[in-house]
Amino acid sequence: MNEELAPVLEPAAATAPAAALATILFVDDEPSILSALRRLFRPQGYKVLMAEGGEAGLALLELEQVDLVISDMRMPEMDGVQFLEQVRQRWPGIVRVMLTGYADISSTIGAINRGEIHRYIAKPWDDQDILLSVSDGLTRRRLERENQRLALLTQEQNLQLQVVNGQLNEANTQLQDVNAQLQGANQQLHGVNEELELRVKARTQELESVNGQLADANVQLGTANAQMEKANQQLNAANLQLEENFALSISVFAGLLELRDGSVAGHGHRVATLARRMAEQMDLSAIEVTDIYNAGLLHEVGKIGLPDHLLQKTVSLMTGDEFEQYKLHPQHAQAALMPLGRLRQTAVIIRAQHERVDGKGFPDGLQGLELPLGAQIIQVAATYEALISGRLAEKVYSTEDAAAAIREGLGTRQEAAVQEAFDLVLEQIVAEAGADIEVLSAELKSGMVLSRPVLSPHGNVLLPAAFHFTSPVIKQVLDFEQRLGQPFSFFVKKPQDPKSAGTSKKPAPATPAASAAA
Repeated sequence: MNEELAPVLEPAAATAPAAALATILFVDDEPSILSALRRLFRPQGYKVLMAEGGEAGLALLELEQVDLVISDMRMPEMDGVQFLEQVRQRWPGIVRVMLTGYADISSTIGAINRGEIHRYIAKPWDDQDILLSVSDGLTRRRLERENQRLALLTQEQNLQLQVVNGQLNEANTQLQDVNAQLQGANQQLHGVNEELELRVKARTQELESVNGQLADANVQLGTANAQMEKANQQLNAANLQLEENFALSISVFAGLLELRDGSVAGHGHRVATLARRMAEQMDLSAIEVTDIYNAGLLHEVGKIGLPDHLLQKTVSLMTGDEFEQYKLHPQHAQAALMPLGRLRQTAVIIRAQHERVDGKGFPDGLQGLELPLGAQIIQVAATYEALISGRLAEKVYSTEDAAAAIREGLGTRQEAAVQEAFDLVLEQIVAEAGADIEVLSAELKSGMVLSRPVLSPHGNVLLPAAFHFTSPVIKQVLDFEQRLGQPFSFFVKKPQDPKSAGTSKKPAPATPAASAAA
């Protein structure tokens, strides 16, 4: 047997889901036919086995679990009818398909009667026809298995119903006996009722005395309920504070990640804010929006273990070995975050942030519907922020060039819905860029709203966007400014024109991403 055409296991395409794999065995004495079939079916995600004859095919079936067999009709030593007949006898669950170039009606009838083939395909075949035939055969096999499972389940449930019916019959008999006993008891109760009436009168007098005591108890219970209501309010407030502290902890941790050399201050917050706006634009649920926002804050947590010299390099300048080391950071991030139950979905999104819809990303080569929507959003937001900050390439992109670069990934890196959301949010950011003003600390007034977050030199958020200034906060800012001897300035929203307040929508709050784009 030719070594190149010996029984071969062809791995499925890296992008095919494991659950979709089906195993197909091709049996033909012509190597060229086997090669053509392999080229046709390999990209479809099937596990492909090949044999040059019936004996070799039977030997393979002894070793491998096969879902479908396609056999040539004319072969030396053992023809297709004989081979498929043995397959039917020994492995009746395998779907059998005959492939021949001879219009031999008797052979076809033999294959149908003895081999019980699913489909007869003539050479030369039509690629689409043979692909559909195989898909139909595999679907048929799956349905047959499901029917068998359902039949067994139905049989088991019928037996259970018979047992239950027997129990119900027995219970009905017992109920009849009880009813008879109740009728006798009712007759006895009729005589007892008269005696009970006398006792009730005496008991009523006792109850009137007890009611007075219950009234006092009700007053005490009302007091206890009020205390419990107050305790519940305090508990709800504590839970709300825990939620806020958890969100603040994530925000603070994201800022700490940027203390390493090579990090751009506020990058994580800008990515998170842009990603959140895209998710909201796509009408995702509140939980999904929160998971995506957290993923934006923590999308570089896996880089904390990278050496400093690698953190300081742009991706386009990394060597092959450096890039392989860099590619591990999504997996490290997932491993670090998975123990936190609240961040498990966030960890899944971060792991897939470098995947692509065409299956050419890393680390898992996901494609199409396998790729989480949140991961696509993070990929677009992080790439955009990295381009305009010079983290991804040797040059710093303008916002227009960065947006154009993102659009080049449509259909390969992100799907159309994600691209549309990005374009709409970017338009909003451009519109918001002129919707704020810069004021000094001395010009702050109570009620002013921050349009951009106030960041520390290391990127930590000191005051978030949409923060409302109050008189006590303004006093603290002025005192802090006086102690440092350095003037501060803030970007706040422009006051809304009262004449247009009733006819125009209030602009969306400015975000860290808006500040960067501006």
